[in-house]
Amino acid sequence: MAQIKPRTLSGFMELLPARQVQFDRMVEILRKSYSLYGFTPLDTPAIEAAEVLLAKGGGETEKQIYRFTKGDSDLALRFDLTVPLAKYVALHQNELTFPFRRFQISKVYRGERAQKGRYREFYQADIDVIGDGSLDITNEAEIPSIIYKTFTALGLRRFKIRVNNRKVLNGLFAILGLEKQAGDVMRTIDKLEKIGPEKVRAILTDDFAVPGGAADALLALLAAGDPMAALEPFKGKNELFDLGVAELETVVRYMSAFGVPEDHFMVDLTIARGLDYYTGTVYETVMLDHPEVGSICSGGRYDNLAEYYTDKQLPGVGISIGLTRLFSVLEAQGYLNDALVTAPADVLILPMTEELSPAISFATALRDAGVRAQLHCEKKKFKQKLSYADKLSIPYAALLGEDEIQQNKVTVKDLTTGQQQTVTAGEAVALVQAGLAARAGGTPIQEPEA
Repeated sequence: MAQIKPRTLSGFMELLPARQVQFDRMVEILRKSYSLYGFTPLDTPAIEAAEVLLAKGGGETEKQIYRFTKGDSDLALRFDLTVPLAKYVALHQNELTFPFRRFQISKVYRGERAQKGRYREFYQADIDVIGDGSLDITNEAEIPSIIYKTFTALGLRRFKIRVNNRKVLNGLFAILGLEKQAGDVMRTIDKLEKIGPEKVRAILTDDFAVPGGAADALLALLAAGDPMAALEPFKGKNELFDLGVAELETVVRYMSAFGVPEDHFMVDLTIARGLDYYTGTVYETVMLDHPEVGSICSGGRYDNLAEYYTDKQLPGVGISIGLTRLFSVLEAQGYLNDALVTAPADVLILPMTEELSPAISFATALRDAGVRAQLHCEKKKFKQKLSYADKLSIPYAALLGEDEIQQNKVTVKDLTTGQQQTVTAGEAVALVQAGLAARAGGTPIQEPEA
């Protein structure tokens, strides 16, 4: 029979065990961080009815979505976690308690061209707060504190949360007479950091008929060193603009109260977020030492999450971390902490006789005490068994030979230092626990010294 060459499809992440442990540790930290703020976990189906996922219709989404038929069913793989959330809230609105706070860390699928940092299957880590008819602005100020706490818990230090408000931008466009081109202008200035002010000006004037004076005024404002001061001359000229400025001032004030250090956030009027459904505060988070990576966490306020599924107004605010992409970037930049223990077990138990009962009993005692134990009963030389432990970074070996069995004892060997002690089973458990506690600590991400 002809063998099939094993391969992984382009755009799909597949990790070796040690890296998978690091990735799972990041997910664990995200779950803990989100839970600290009162978010409840949610999981939605990876496959939905195509009409549900494509309720908004056409565009890039329809080009990238994985869509197929099974019998009479028109189905699709979810391409983000926001649309499934909208469906979920609309479907269960009478059973949920609002404001509804949920987090979801799941895989999503997009049939786009695979390239460095771009995946077809990838994890997103989302949080959202959904209100019933209204949602207080305090929630918009709390989101940056969640971003800050989450990334510092992961081990990142040099990052900045950039904040803006879509009402400010839309009001400003109205003041400058750009209401008809607002959507195009919004999407263009969102590219400012990538393509620069000259190209942005050319696109605005040549493609969207923005007057040169208006384009220059807009770009000057976006480049201002003190954005809040630069907004002052425009106050009183547009109601939406004034509301947006007031919201932005409130968010900035509360962010400090929520514990976000001033050197970790800034008001940035260039942050527009290209998606049309954002209506208030918007966020982007960047790594200061690697701006070329772009945003590692983004989101914002929206006023009607589920308008395609229900008449009830369900405003919300949320963020999303592209976890697979972030992990690949951190790995490429050497940020992953390889000193973090990635072993599958804490103790490798090595029976040295044919009688296995004492070794099995000791394995059970370790596990009952919360210590991860692996029993190695293969017919291998002792040196090969220690090599196995070394390759997996298992820190301790427990030896049970004839002498240990006769004395009802265990020899515990520290595979890092080479030291060993022969003690009772109970003492061995305590010895290992103490050693593990001393080794504990560290974060998945370890930034190079500045």
